[in-house]
Amino acid sequence: MKTRITILISLAFISNIFAQQVTTPLELNNYQKVTSYSDLTTFVQQLDKTSDLLNVETIGQTVQGRNLYALKFSSSEFGKDRSKIKVLFFAQQHGNEQSGKEGALLLAQTLLKSENRYLFDKIDLVIVPQMNPDGSEANKRRNGNDADLNRNHLLLSEPETKALHRFFDKYLFEVTMDIHEYYPYGGEWEEYGYRKNSDETLGTTTNPNVSQKIRDLSYKEVFPFWLKYLSINAFSSFGYCPGGPPEIDYIRHSTFDINDGRQSFGIQNTLSFIQEGLNGTDNYVENIKHRAEGQMTGMRGMLEYVFLHKSEIKKVVGADRKTLISGKANLKVSIQSEHVKNGEKLTLPLYSYASRTDTVVIVNDYHPVVKTLLDVSKPAGYLIPKLNHELVEWAGNHALLSKDFIKQKGQRIEQYVIKGIDSIDFERDIIINPIVELNEYKGEISASDFLYIPTNQLKGNLIVLALEPKSELGLVTYKQFAPLLKIEESFPLLRVEKK
Repeated sequence: MKTRITILISLAFISNIFAQQVTTPLELNNYQKVTSYSDLTTFVQQLDKTSDLLNVETIGQTVQGRNLYALKFSSSEFGKDRSKIKVLFFAQQHGNEQSGKEGALLLAQTLLKSENRYLFDKIDLVIVPQMNPDGSEANKRRNGNDADLNRNHLLLSEPETKALHRFFDKYLFEVTMDIHEYYPYGGEWEEYGYRKNSDETLGTTTNPNVSQKIRDLSYKEVFPFWLKYLSINAFSSFGYCPGGPPEIDYIRHSTFDINDGRQSFGIQNTLSFIQEGLNGTDNYVENIKHRAEGQMTGMRGMLEYVFLHKSEIKKVVGADRKTLISGKANLKVSIQSEHVKNGEKLTLPLYSYASRTDTVVIVNDYHPVVKTLLDVSKPAGYLIPKLNHELVEWAGNHALLSKDFIKQKGQRIEQYVIKGIDSIDFERDIIINPIVELNEYKGEISASDFLYIPTNQLKGNLIVLALEPKSELGLVTYKQFAPLLKIEESFPLLRVEKK
């Protein structure tokens, strides 16, 4: 027995030593060339062989047939130990944002070192280092279908986003982080004389339908910890705040739209973030070592927070998801909102083109709050006509729970009539804003004609936001679903009001 234990200890030691010696493709190329899909495949397969902590799974394929790899780190069978917290990092949805992928590979390499094994006493982690290998190979933003993956998390029309959401649904991760790069070098900023220059920025969930407890935990607890962690490790950091330049355009905290990676998981009461690192002026390899290390450090900071606060996060996320599934949460759902001021001024760190130094600018036109303009009561569910194959397919892509509809005593079936089409400003874009009238539906309801989707499920808020005709974030704002709106005709979806 003693000999067998000695052999096992020796093998584990050798495994850890070998894992530390596996070099990322970026390092092998002396930071002069970003990692190709082929080299990434070889690297993750090598890592997979080096440690009992790691198992590599292919979760799907791209438009052009490339694999999407999920690197699953666990000290036990992944997802089976309910005392652990499940974390998902996914990078490079945009193919010309290379550092997220490189930082993810550096992190994977680092996590297999013996001194980092403690993290997996509490965490089951997945890293998807490359969501868009087709775009990456061409160093372009979009995927092989010329679709922006980070605007596809509501539609789920692309194989890459479908695969990610299927994977999320399988494990229901409590924490997610979407890794990107921001590009601050535009002409408008040059004319202004300054640009943003933080190595890393972090965005939290801002959709008003996400649990207030989760939003508070994200912004008041996780965000300050992450800022401090980056500072200690010599990287500059700030909150992710698109918009500007100051006094030319307002500054806000990103979108509240649920069609991106952060908000699409956040709307399911997930502790969900977006990390945006500073891109190079060439959208490629410039300063890639520092960029990749910054991305890795941001991800590592998030892991450290999760490790230290595992129980608190699981308690908050678990309770808020349970309330959402029960149907008792969000009796009113915000379907139209806007970014507004609250009297606060923003001290924004910028780089001065004139002095070639970092400085700060005070922003007066700062809109940090998302204010509801219109909300609706959350119905018991929606009836979707089965003959509308696009809607039925959409529901299937989201794996929405559905069942045969049996009308209960006291329930009211309602249907919108489209009286006209107006417009509304949504984050500087003009989108449709239908004029509607809601009436009681007097027709017959046959289970063979309709698919019933109840809202007392984890994706209940997503369902309302997607299917309401006046929702700024709804399906009708996309061209493939625009035909659902016809003036002086009934909206084909029915609302089933609670008793």
